Amino acid sequence: MEGAVKRGFINYEGISTIIEMTRLKLLFVLCFMSLMWKVKSQPDHKQWSHVLTTYVTPEGLVNYSQLKKNSSELNKYLNQLKQYQPDESWSKQETMAYWINAYNAYTIKLILEYYPVRSIKDIKKPWNQKFIPYDNGLISLHEIEHDILRRMGDPRIHFAIVCASKSCPNLKNEAFEADLLESQLNESTLTFLMDPEKNSYSDSAIDISKIFKWFSKDFKADGGVISFINSHLNSAIKDSTPISYKPYSWSLNE
Repeated sequence: MEGAVKRGFINYEGISTIIEMTRLKLLFVLCFMSLMWKVKSQPDHKQWSHVLTTYVTPEGLVNYSQLKKNSSELNKYLNQLKQYQPDESWSKQETMAYWINAYNAYTIKLILEYYPVRSIKDIKKPWNQKFIPYDNGLISLHEIEHDILRRMGDPRIHFAIVCASKSCPNLKNEAFEADLLESQLNESTLTFLMDPEKNSYSDSAIDISKIFKWFSKDFKADGGVISFINSHLNSAIKDSTPISYKPYSWSLNE
């Protein structure tokens, strides 16, 4: 009888320990899967960086002829942009980095489709062509810029997105990344502001890019165009300083 009792004894404490260990293991697996899903649910912008470092100079000039011959890596990145698109789980920085990279990558894709061209304006309605896969449909470069990026309320995007022209900001030869976005936007803005071919300043007048004219309302939250320039250059241009705008070159940034 004593042996039977021992054999029939239920070790509730042991069972409880096993259940708790199983629960912890399950939680660990779920957390790991959630983390992996988050990683996999976003494109690998490093692939875009590799394209840029290979075919774009530090000054932002693009070797379109060679890129057209070797466009497989660009197309792989564009497929990632199609597969992994922003949703409500993405941070603002992740979403903004995605759309800046998408604008620049698809602009190059558009140029390559028609290359050789001397200007993006040689292409019929380049900004309104709906060729970019998004949300089971197609959108245009115009929609990315005006309906998505500008509505995010950061005027520095105007110095990050590049319309394949010499008077545009320099195309950065690395991808924008969420964790580097703040410094990358500041760097792109400062590079543009300090480029004498695009902006020049004196005590009596400033001669600046037409980007500031076309999108002047985007800088109002920063106190206006002059205030925005002052804040990034640590300068003291007076609000009363006369402003003129440089001619805009649409020649290809080649």
